[in-house]
Amino acid sequence: MFKHILLPTDGSDISLRGVQLGIELARSCGARIYALHVIPPFHTFTYVAEMLAATEATYMEGAVERAEHYVADVRDLAAKAGVASDGGHVVSDVPSDWIVHEAQRHQCDLIVMASHGWSGITKLLLGSETQRVLQTSPVPVLVCR
Repeated sequence: MFKHILLPTDGSDISLRGVQLGIELARSCGARIYALHVIPPFHTFTYVAEMLAATEATYMEGAVERAEHYVADVRDLAAKAGVASDGGHVVSDVPSDWIVHEAQRHQCDLIVMASHGWSGITKLLLGSETQRVLQTSPVPVLVCR
């Protein structure tokens, strides 16, 4: 049925539930997975260029390290389940756009994602990024609660 499943992750517990469901589905279908973490870019209000550069560099170093950790965790879970995997990260203010873009770029035929993630009040509702993926994805989206 499905051959290649995109699993977005933000490192949250709910995101991990989506990842686990996606891996189980991939195992049952004989599919492979692609793990994706979208790093929010650094934003600040300052006029001191040296401070901005040092702070942004520190932020990006930590963000990339976390992204690599999140993707490695997904790939480890996939390996334990006997599911082929790959993964990566991108930097964007609009995660939903990149989730859809990466699904198309990697020729994924399903996106499995959590209903919400780390984003404040939207934890109580269907997450805005999830909603945007549902609205714009040309491939099916399975939403996990």
